[in-house]
Amino acid sequence: MKVKDKTVLITGSTDGVGRVVAQRLGAAGARVLVHGRDATRGDAVIAEIEAAGGKAEFCAADLASLAEVRRLAATVRARTDRLDILINNAGVGTAGDERQTSADGYELRFAVNYLAGFLLTSELLPLLKASAPARIVNVASAGQQAIDFGDVMLTRGYSGVRAYCQSKLAQILFTVDLAGQLKGSGVTVNALHPASYMNTTMVRQAGVTPWSSVETGAEAILNLATSPALEGRSGLYFDGLQESRADAQAHDVKARQQLRSLSLDLVGMAPPESKEEQP
Repeated sequence: MKVKDKTVLITGSTDGVGRVVAQRLGAAGARVLVHGRDATRGDAVIAEIEAAGGKAEFCAADLASLAEVRRLAATVRARTDRLDILINNAGVGTAGDERQTSADGYELRFAVNYLAGFLLTSELLPLLKASAPARIVNVASAGQQAIDFGDVMLTRGYSGVRAYCQSKLAQILFTVDLAGQLKGSGVTVNALHPASYMNTTMVRQAGVTPWSSVETGAEAILNLATSPALEGRSGLYFDGLQESRADAQAHDVKARQQLRSLSLDLVGMAPPESKEEQP
């Protein structure tokens, strides 16, 4: 997939692996919509991309608020009539075992790492479909823990690691589920673990010594976003550059349906017209 003159939105792209992906796509000729919370850092990334001859714009939003997620989607729709690639990369790491909540009262990691991407993707699907062939990439993790549907918000037995791993598996369930809904639309969606313990702020805050680079992670993300080998392929999970298999819950149709129903309820959306689901 040639990215010259394509429009790309990357959440969480003012730092870490998202920043590298934004720089690479900008250098390749894409129009990059850089997202983050801090305008100063956003402007710095824009300047880097423009200095390399690329085109970029900054879109500010705090994904811990569903209202701001909707505002981000509205900003994107106002600025462009096409969206060729959406990369849901923003996230909260594992550091800290004090349970926190989002602006909407949801467990913070579930809200930012998963629910924000679920809502943003849903809001931008018409634009992606109008731009087909288009791609969605969900940056998940090899750290996965089955969702406890009896206590999704982890009011009992909370830990930052557990919350992170559950939110990342939720991203993968969403990926597989959405791929089924998007069949025939020209829009594909895939998820990946980009690399283990990259040299990012998130990893350092967790007290872990990084042992892989953001450049390695960026290559894996760009593979899903642009590789011709993935044209038309959807609902996959990759570990780095290799197709892999996620936790068993990702392949449980009932679990995916349960997460979809819960997510629609949490963000206040009506269920879309459903296609028959294949196990």
